[in-house]
Amino acid sequence: MGINIRYAGFIFTLATLSGSAVAGASTTTDPAAAGRTPYPIPRVDARIDVDGTLDEAAWQRAWSTTLDYEVRPGENTPAPIRTEVLIMYNANRLYVGFRAWDPDPAAIRAHLTDRDQAWNDDWVGVVLDTFNDERRDYLFVVNPMGVQMDQIETESNGQTPWDGIWKSAATFTEWGWSVEIEIPFSTLRFQRSDEPQVWGFDAIRGYPRNVSAQMGTFPRDRSNNCYLCQALKIEGFAGVSPGRNLEIVPTLTATRTDQRDDLPDGPMVNGDPDVQFGLTARWGFTPNMTVSATLNPDYSQVEADARELAVNRPFAIFYPEKRPFFMEGADYFETTMDIVYTRMMRDPAWGLKLTGKEGSHTIGAYVVDDDVTNLIIPGSESSSATSLEESTTATVLRYKFDIGNRFTVGGLFTNREGSSYLNRVAGVDGDLRLSAKDRVFIQLLSSSTRYPDTIVENFDQPGGTFDDWAAELYYTHETRTWMWWALLWDVGTDFRADLGFMPQVDFQHREAGLGYQWNQVDGSWYTRMDIKAKVADTIDQTGFLLFHEDVVQFTIEGPLQSHSVVRPSRVREGYNGQQFDFNRLKLHFCAKPNGDSHAWLNLNGGGQVDYVNTRPGDFINIDAGFWYRLGRHFFITPSYTRESMDVAEGWLYTSTIGQMEASWQFNPRCFVRAILQHVEDRFNPDLYSDGRGAEYQNLFGQFLFSYKVNPSTVLFLGYSDNSLSNQNFGLTQVNRTIFAKVGYAWVL
Repeated sequence: MGINIRYAGFIFTLATLSGSAVAGASTTTDPAAAGRTPYPIPRVDARIDVDGTLDEAAWQRAWSTTLDYEVRPGENTPAPIRTEVLIMYNANRLYVGFRAWDPDPAAIRAHLTDRDQAWNDDWVGVVLDTFNDERRDYLFVVNPMGVQMDQIETESNGQTPWDGIWKSAATFTEWGWSVEIEIPFSTLRFQRSDEPQVWGFDAIRGYPRNVSAQMGTFPRDRSNNCYLCQALKIEGFAGVSPGRNLEIVPTLTATRTDQRDDLPDGPMVNGDPDVQFGLTARWGFTPNMTVSATLNPDYSQVEADARELAVNRPFAIFYPEKRPFFMEGADYFETTMDIVYTRMMRDPAWGLKLTGKEGSHTIGAYVVDDDVTNLIIPGSESSSATSLEESTTATVLRYKFDIGNRFTVGGLFTNREGSSYLNRVAGVDGDLRLSAKDRVFIQLLSSSTRYPDTIVENFDQPGGTFDDWAAELYYTHETRTWMWWALLWDVGTDFRADLGFMPQVDFQHREAGLGYQWNQVDGSWYTRMDIKAKVADTIDQTGFLLFHEDVVQFTIEGPLQSHSVVRPSRVREGYNGQQFDFNRLKLHFCAKPNGDSHAWLNLNGGGQVDYVNTRPGDFINIDAGFWYRLGRHFFITPSYTRESMDVAEGWLYTSTIGQMEASWQFNPRCFVRAILQHVEDRFNPDLYSDGRGAEYQNLFGQFLFSYKVNPSTVLFLGYSDNSLSNQNFGLTQVNRTIFAKVGYAWVL
């Protein structure tokens, strides 16, 4: 399919808006021009003993300010409690201190958890826009037990997981609690300059009680879609250095898996020990440019993916990335379409990556040699998965150019190639903040693909090399009370993004929505309410209706940190040449009765297509659970998911997942954890045309000991096993694995 009139429209719109952006944009983010004088941050010669007490004399010289505003749910109302933040630096490190007063210290919510898992506690954090480009920031957060949480936030894509190496400690006092944070400049990326630098800055505090309040250092305009544009500015850091900025992380992983191949009566065969050495290195050759390399990286089964119901799901399921090499700088490669999805690289032998920012130019690139080539074969109504018996080399190039503090245009190129296989994607995109309330995202892509003959024959794919296009146009308008949006996707039949996650192709999607929000006012029993309405439809490239939805959603946030959603919808769905009309209803409720517990209940039901047999049915899905923390150390969370479907002829299937997780956290670095998960799928074989059995069960167990000095210096010891059953035999152990991993980060 060549370029036609609909793509010409996208190109014209991109050119017009980009031209307007260049013509109308300011090319400076000078805080003085915006009426904001940066606050000078003092440089000290001392090095702080990070123990949480802020008792060193150097803290007397630090610049300080207070968090005077409640920004959520209150709208720039006076902060209910006092919080002070202090900041200073020396040649190689940034120091941040907090004093968090509390009128009732006994009510402080504080637990020992693993890293990045303490968001339900009290916490304090610092936001650093180190390039002062008002697009991207580092967030460092600490709870009263010294547990670290960090991430990278972007104005266009939200929050990205990230694991930096930094120090923190917290201590309780008679008036509340205090925190000390030490961030090496080698952990940050910042402007390359010997002159004083201006950074964007905010300090925030989470204060969860009957409602969860958040405080900050400046009032936020909720009718401004750019948070960092409103942030304070700080100045200093002249001549600071990340040092040699070299991090080397060797890992040693040992596993042994015993397997029972002949079920159910065959013997369990002991496997051979498998010892693997891996190496990852990161070098910041300038303060703002970093090259990373990995050799035989270890992706061992320390963190298992959350199990999802798979019965009657026509498309592949998305799982987030957790591997350190790919998480480093992941935000540099993000676009509104999922064109880069690193989980598609299954078993890399080696990888090389370059990321950084130079002035207005953002650059990201990596090359990975993958020994296993996983593929998602997309379609308009379903997707399939397979693997090629060949290795491939994956290349991704990303470039973005900032125009002032409002517009960004960029390009993306991906290439995945083996001896008989090729997939290549190239495109341009734009993030255009037309005003404080209006934003437009545009993306236009072209792909070229060649599959080996086995894929062509087994999955009915085009032979030879085939090309196609994909495009997106998304407009959103947001104020403190009103929002509306419009979205258009157009993805060609033969478009493929094999290094991304696009399990559906051959469709055009159109969507428009409108919403209104009620904000908390003095005396209101709720903290927020909103109502949204949306109309959306999806057709394939021949005009066949795949999905149409008219939906209204009502949301209330209230006491006990409760959150409730009611979402009725009217759906028309097309599948396998037929059309079906359904009514559906989604209900959600969750609450935190106190600082030690959280409970949730999701109900989803109504009409649904039985995709295997192409007929209408009715389903009900229940997802419920809670977590509870007993004291500061013990955590337990049972959860249960059940889905059942009936058709006109009777009951069709029931699928359930029950899981129990329990852990004991000795301190912020060390825990033991046990997981037991049971999956059961029951079917009515008489109502299926594919000859499936009546029952399938899987019982998974895992025990893990974890010790982390930092995200890269780790020790893991664990055991896991799987048992299966079906209609012919009961639960029988299929395999068992013992594993150990040691990693050590040399930061030079």
